[in-house]
This record gives sequence, C-alpha cells and structure tokens, in this order.
Amino acid sequence: MTVNDRVEVATPRTFLAEAPAGRTVGWWGMVMFVTTEATVFAVLLSSYFYVRFQLPSWPPGEIKEPELMRPLIMTVLLLPSSLPVMWAERGIRKGKRWRLRLGLLATLLMGGSFLVLQGMEYSSKLKEYTLTTNVYGSFFYTITGFHGLHVLIGLLMVSWVLAASLRGSFGFRRHERVRLTAIYWHFVDAVWVFILFTIYLSGRL
Repeated sequence: MTVNDRVEVATPRTFLAEAPAGRTVGWWGMVMFVTTEATVFAVLLSSYFYVRFQLPSWPPGEIKEPELMRPLIMTVLLLPSSLPVMWAERGIRKGKRWRLRLGLLATLLMGGSFLVLQGMEYSSKLKEYTLTTNVYGSFFYTITGFHGLHVLIGLLMVSWVLAASLRGSFGFRRHERVRLTAIYWHFVDAVWVFILFTIYLSGRL
C-alpha cells in the first residue's frame, strides 16, 4: 500500500463529495451529452441513406467504392480500445493506479493510431474527391471528420486523466472523472460501428 493509498483510507471523508449515493450530476451530464451527440450522428447517417436511395448510382460520378483494408485496420485498433479503458476503470475502483495508467496509455496508443490511419486515408481520398466534389464527398468527410473530432476529444480527455493519475490523483473512492471519460470513449467506439457499416459496408451488401 502506497502513502497516497494509506492517506485515502485514513481520511475517507475528504472524498465523500466525489462518491455520492446513486448517479452523480456529472454522470447524468455525460449521459445527456452522449445522447445528444448520438442524435446528431443518427441524423447524419439517416440523411446519408436517404440521399443515397434517391440517386441511381452510389457513389455518384467517377468516385469508386471505398476500399476496406484501411477502415478494417482502423476498426481493429479502435473497437478493442474500449477494453483497456474498462480494465483501467475497474482497476482504479480497487485502488490500483498502475492499472489505470497502463489501461489509459494503451487506449492512447490505439486511438492515436486510428487517427493517424484516418489522416492517411484522407490524404489518398483528397486526390480523388473533396468535401465539395459532390454530395457523396460532403457526406464522407462530414461524417468521418465529425467522428474523428470526437476521437480527438476523447484522446485529450484520456491524456488529461492519465496525467492526473501520474500526479497521484484518483483512488478507489474518487474516480468519477475516470468513469465519465470511459463513458465517452465507449460512445466513440460504438458510433464507429455504425459509420463502418454505413460508409464502407452498406454498398457491398
């Protein structure tokens, strides 16, 4: 048991404010935020399908069907990144800061690799079409770019929590911010499943 852990056990009253009974205000705030963002993604993806079925061919013009190799690699990187977040959160509930740090670091590496591959995909796609080429280009860059922005925000949140944990923050009684970050990251991962199906797989079914 570390010095910080002994202090935490000895003075539990200092952390009662971050461990109230039931759901906290922060939890409800994050759930409402995630619900709002999920609604925005639902509108974007529904609009994609609506416009797609109004046109005789999709993608329109000379645009080819998107390749699957890179998106599948991105999926292999992003979706399993929820596992180390879950492992880290459960670890800190037991007061194991080393699990929190390792789990968050793994998530950073996997999420960062996802964004690097997305940047590489944009680099190749921009030679073929842009945001203003046609409606398909607008949808592709808007939907994937909006999700990429959420991944970036999630990585910033994970980085902040990791930096705080390295300073000795968080413990088995005070880990609310870890839980909120985990909720957001799981949301980001779940949304990618729908984007993968909509943008990359639906045209092949």
